[in-house]
Amino acid sequence: MAVQRIGLIGAGFVSQHHLAAWQRLAGQAIVVAIADPSPENARRRADAFGVPGVYDSAEAMLAGESLDAVDIASPRETHAAMVRLAAAHGIAALCQKPLAPTYDEAAALVAEVAGMRLMVHENWRFRAYYRQIAGWLGAGRIGAVVQARMSLLGSGLLPTAVGERPALVRQPFMATLERALVMEVLIHHLDTLRFLLGDLAVVTAHLGRGSSAMRGEDRAAITLQTGRGAPVQLIANLCVHDEPPTLVDRLVLVGETGTIRLDGAKLTCSGAQPETLEFDLDACYSDSYAAVIAHFAEALRRGGAFETAPEDNLRTLRIVEDVYESATRFASSPPA
Repeated sequence: MAVQRIGLIGAGFVSQHHLAAWQRLAGQAIVVAIADPSPENARRRADAFGVPGVYDSAEAMLAGESLDAVDIASPRETHAAMVRLAAAHGIAALCQKPLAPTYDEAAALVAEVAGMRLMVHENWRFRAYYRQIAGWLGAGRIGAVVQARMSLLGSGLLPTAVGERPALVRQPFMATLERALVMEVLIHHLDTLRFLLGDLAVVTAHLGRGSSAMRGEDRAAITLQTGRGAPVQLIANLCVHDEPPTLVDRLVLVGETGTIRLDGAKLTCSGAQPETLEFDLDACYSDSYAAVIAHFAEALRRGGAFETAPEDNLRTLRIVEDVYESATRFASSPPA
């Protein structure tokens, strides 16, 4: 079995998690080169993970290396161009979400590169507790879901005693985004809710900005509906006092015969078959990257389908676009 040769595009914050995940596939796949406009960032990542090739552009990397696939971990504004570049070179691509900054751009891209082996890196649904919830739902442990609520509340945008905003220390680029909380963070949760509950329709969405450090929205209240008519609420806010700076997922699924609750690391199922599980959140975070990348590599090797294929991801992006459109309508015509 030939070892897959991978080129990584992007050496920013998230690239460390991609590289650690690829290392778990030693003997099956190897990252042989990293491309980033900042040679210093690329070299730092290459040295930390033993990657031999360093390039200042993806074009130079593809010209200088023989690759089976690229892993695109660059900023969202570059994703479409990088996917097109991979398609032009006839190689597969794993692209960080979203495929493009808007639904229309992403849909046009998917149509343009139809036929190439392309998967979207959407790792949230691969977290162990969400896979467990999916298993419980599939087994009918709580019957049909009649209500759902997910919340993400944190203080990451509130200044600390030394004036730092933890969320922006971790990811400074968030402050510059026109579309911030929903497109960068809640896109994961909307995709996960789709994964668990099936396709969703946006009923209403209200967005706001509480931090002067942000260009885009940092709070959201979204109401959705499942195909069976069950209401689903998603609320998030990055400026909540007395909450930790790091967001923790909280989810309640109310079923006809039981309830599933996720509260950070604790997952419970009530009903005829009660069960309680505890998860290591740090391990779940890194393991989700590993699971996505292992799925991509295995599907490439066997020619199988990608769980988060572009067509599937477009359905998530459609919801994201509908959230922004709904919020714009509400802002222009608020209730009297």
